[in-house]
Amino acid sequence: QVQLVESGGGLVQAGGSLRLSCAASGRTFSSYIMAWFRQAPGKEREFVAAITRSGVSLNYRDSVKGRFIISRDNAKNTVYLQMNSLKPEDTAVYYCAARGAVLRTNPLEYDYWGQGTQVTVSS
Repeated sequence: QVQLVESGGGLVQAGGSLRLSCAASGRTFSSYIMAWFRQAPGKEREFVAAITRSGVSLNYRDSVKGRFIISRDNAKNTVYLQMNSLKPEDTAVYYCAARGAVLRTNPLEYDYWGQGTQVTVSS
C-alpha cells in the first residue's frame, strides 16, 4: 500500500531545468521499484525512467538519456526526477509510479500511481 503525490511541475523555457518530486506515504517506500512516466495530450503514456529499491540500477528512455536523472531518498520516502536541457517535446503530464519488484517499463505493470504534475516547455 502506497500513495504517491507528485510535485514540482511548471512552465520552463527550452534548455531550462526542472526537478520533480514524488512523495510516498507509509513506511514501505524502500520496498518498491519507482518510475516516472509521462503522457502528452492525444498520445500514449510512455516510460521515462525507473530506479530499483537500492538505487543501484537505473533505466531511461533513449530520448532523455544524458538529460534526466532519477534518484531516490528512501529515508525521505521520495523519488526525484531532475530534468535538464528540457525540450518542447518533453511537455507532458508526468506521473510517478510504483511496483513491488523487478524494474519494468510497461505502465500496465505498475500498481500505484500519483495524480500527475504538468510540465510545459516553451520554445
